[in-house]
Amino acid sequence: MEKIESAQNKRIKWIASLKNARRRREEGVVVAEGVRLVEMAAEAGWTTRFCLVTAEAAREERAERILARLESLGCPLAEVTPEVYMKASDTDAPQGILLVLEERGASLAALAMRQEMHVVVLDGVQDPGNAGTIVRTADAAGADAVVCLADTIDVFSAKAVRASMGSVFHVPVVRNVSRTALCEFLQQGRVRLLAADLDEAAQPYYAADYSGRLALAFGNEGNGVSDEVRRMAEAKLFIPMFGKAESLNVATAAALVLYEAAGVRRGFRRHCQ
Repeated sequence: MEKIESAQNKRIKWIASLKNARRRREEGVVVAEGVRLVEMAAEAGWTTRFCLVTAEAAREERAERILARLESLGCPLAEVTPEVYMKASDTDAPQGILLVLEERGASLAALAMRQEMHVVVLDGVQDPGNAGTIVRTADAAGADAVVCLADTIDVFSAKAVRASMGSVFHVPVVRNVSRTALCEFLQQGRVRLLAADLDEAAQPYYAADYSGRLALAFGNEGNGVSDEVRRMAEAKLFIPMFGKAESLNVATAAALVLYEAAGVRRGFRRHCQ
C-alpha cells in the first residue's frame, strides 16, 4: 500500500478538487466516504479509481475486509496521515476511509428493455438529502430505477450519496432526462405515469391503480411536479392531511406512495374501493 504524507500530493489535490460538483461531474466520478458507504460501493461492482485510508481506520477489522476486497479488484490504495485525509475529506466527522469510483449511469433505452417496470421520477427535487432519501426508499421498496429530470439535484453529490446510505450504488439512476425524452419513454414503453400532487382533481394515494408498467413522479419541494409532468400523468395522487400541516416533506410523501405501490404490486394490499 502506498503511503502519502503530504497534502500537496497530486492525488490528494485531485480528490480534494472533487468537492466541487462541476469538477466531479467533469471527471465522471463518485466519492464514497465512511466505512458503510465504501463497503457498499466495493460490493456494487463499479470501477474503482482510488482509495484513501488512515492507519487507524485500516486497523479496524471491518475496514481490513473492505481493503482486501478493493485490493482484489485492483484498486490502488494509499495510507495517509489524519491531516492529509482531512484535506480530501468532505464530511464533518470523517471515519478515515474514502473511495473514488467511476460513475455508472443508466439509460432510458436500457430501462425500456425491462419486462417489469416500476420506476421513480424526480421532477426538480433540489435538496440532496431529499433526493438521496428517495433513492434509498426506492431501493427498499423494490423500484427498478430512479429517473432524474434535468433540473433535479445531482444524486451523486456527496450529500445525496450519504443520504441514500449507498442505495445509489444498487438502484440504476438515469440522470439529466429532458421532459420531452420522458414523454417519449412513457409513450413508447406504454408506461403509466402517476404524479404526487396537491391538485384538487387528485385521488387519494391509497386508492390508486399501481399495476402494470408504472412510473411515480415526485416534484420540487416548493412547487411540486412541473406542469409538463402534470400533463403527462394519467392520474394525480394526494396524501390526506388530518392535522394542521399543509403537506409532507417530499421524501416522506415518496415513502408513503412507494410502499403503497410496493404492497399492491406484491399482493400484500388490495386496492381501496
